[in-house]
Amino acid sequence: MITRRDLIESVGAGAGAALLGAAFPARAEGPAEGRAEGGAGPELSPLLPAGTRAEARLESLPGKKPLIKLTTRPPNYETPIEYLKTAITRNDAFFVRYHLADIPEVDARTWKLRVGGAAAKASRELDLEELRKLPAAEVVAVCQCAGNRRGLFRPHVAGIEWGNGAMGCARWKGARLEDVLNLVGLGPDALEIVFDGADGPVVAGAPDFAKSLPVAKALEKTVLLAYEMNGEPLPHWNGFPVRLVVPGWSATYWVKHLTSIEVVAKPYDGFWMKPGYRIPSGRFPIVTRFPSQDTAVNVPITEILINSLITSHADGAEVKAGAKLVIGGIAWDGGHGVRSVEITADDGKTWVAAELGEDLGPFAFRTFRHAFEAAARGSHTFRARATNRIGQTQVAELIHNPPGYHHNVMQPVTIFVT
Repeated sequence: MITRRDLIESVGAGAGAALLGAAFPARAEGPAEGRAEGGAGPELSPLLPAGTRAEARLESLPGKKPLIKLTTRPPNYETPIEYLKTAITRNDAFFVRYHLADIPEVDARTWKLRVGGAAAKASRELDLEELRKLPAAEVVAVCQCAGNRRGLFRPHVAGIEWGNGAMGCARWKGARLEDVLNLVGLGPDALEIVFDGADGPVVAGAPDFAKSLPVAKALEKTVLLAYEMNGEPLPHWNGFPVRLVVPGWSATYWVKHLTSIEVVAKPYDGFWMKPGYRIPSGRFPIVTRFPSQDTAVNVPITEILINSLITSHADGAEVKAGAKLVIGGIAWDGGHGVRSVEITADDGKTWVAAELGEDLGPFAFRTFRHAFEAAARGSHTFRARATNRIGQTQVAELIHNPPGYHHNVMQPVTIFVT
């Protein structure tokens, strides 16, 4: 079990084949700014703010591999791209995101979950053993911070300046939220379900982190109260002993260290719902909505947009001329499913279809790859473009919004053939 001393000490611790020469003409410029030198330190995009690039360090939290530390209070640690090459992200490399710095020790033997609320027919308190007695379900799903890639916005916006790694994909196991709600019953006026966790603010008056879901979303069969992640108990930093899993929706709804579930008859207006985590109305191609929280001006962020990331090579990587160059990565969306991934290295003049990896379900990372021959010396910039099964495709230009959400621009990766 993670102890309070571990928490305190860790916060301050350091710790198919087209010819490349034909399809992708060489360019003469040198390595891009931000190219990794000697393998020391995290490889960071040159688009990140200078302050972030100067301060970010690889550090280890208890039970975690070295992650990219962005803040310590609260702890916010990003997954390096080297751990995002596969469809499943390992537990000890999974990113860490907190809004509040009072992160408790949770003892599974004494943990309780309160379920009830004004719009519930009854109330109930469950311990972990009782939760485990309910029918178990599994889902493979991407957990992605709403602010993933915020640091790549130009101009920059306020908030945690995440690069590409505020996300991961795991196999989650737990009880269906629907089954837990059935234990207390939903009243006829039930509108939203509110979730709270054990983490809290360290300053009096700061808003507690609590989120709500519309009843229709809460009752989906894939929404879980998860107690396992990739076949193991949840890591402390990822919500031990139980967290909410909302496949397809932004991780802001995936409340960790769950302590209470409340059924309410009116829109929940806590800070992290209003004004937090809102996007301008009508700016994004959102299919699944949150009607009771919508306004004419803005709406809550909900589903994840179609996206992809080349992870086979770091930006600025070198390969030898004549070698096989396999460009690969991951693609994902909010649950419609990835239909195709294409790759270009001539600014979109031509595209080649990548081979898709195993389909682990509509909410999971889908790997992709395509082999080229590195024939022409010089620099070659690759981009991947994913399309989902309802025809949505990644964008070429950023859709700006004040909080820095939904960055799904095709990402450039420059490789030097020597």
